Amino acid sequence: MDAADFMRWAAVVAVSYLLGAIPTAYLVCRARGVDIFTVGSGNMGATNVARALNLWWGIAVWLMDMGKGVLAILLARLLLPYDPAAATAVGALAAIVGHNWSVFVVRLTGRLRGGKGASITFAALALIAPHVVLVVSLIGGAVLLATRYVSLTVLVMLGLATAWIVVLSSQSALAWEYALYALLALSLTLYRFRDNIQRLLRGTERRLGERV
Repeated sequence: MDAADFMRWAAVVAVSYLLGAIPTAYLVCRARGVDIFTVGSGNMGATNVARALNLWWGIAVWLMDMGKGVLAILLARLLLPYDPAAATAVGALAAIVGHNWSVFVVRLTGRLRGGKGASITFAALALIAPHVVLVVSLIGGAVLLATRYVSLTVLVMLGLATAWIVVLSSQSALAWEYALYALLALSLTLYRFRDNIQRLLRGTERRLGERV
């Protein structure tokens, strides 16, 4: 790897991180007179926005956060056109880290915090294997309707998508970098959702539609 190549990779990581770090949920709620960090779970994510404002604002934030991931990946591919699979994986992972641990939020709260990265994770998966995301989204919709647990829905969808992408990669239908991305993104999601998992096991997890 020469110096120019190293600078391109460094630029992908830096730009993707900063895009992911944009505190969408905070900005949307602040514009509506709500401090997202003091409402509900205090998490800077679409689900908490839905609780703090309403479902439509939650969906809007989810889509905006997905947009951050898509933009990060497109820019990464533009900077590294000779290795789109690796560019996608690195750009998406850097954006997820930025979303989860935002440097901008440090300026707002004094703490390194953020969302849980599910929206950006699925944005990348949608670019990698749209048919996989379509099918698992239908399954996730059924889980959400049956349980109203957003966290469980996300975990089921991501678990199924990851397994499917790993299989496709093992069959050489997808690049190995995509399987590695899916596994690393799943690990980050499980870490960020660890409290949700514990509440699901205890039966104390909030359901969609419950008041804050």
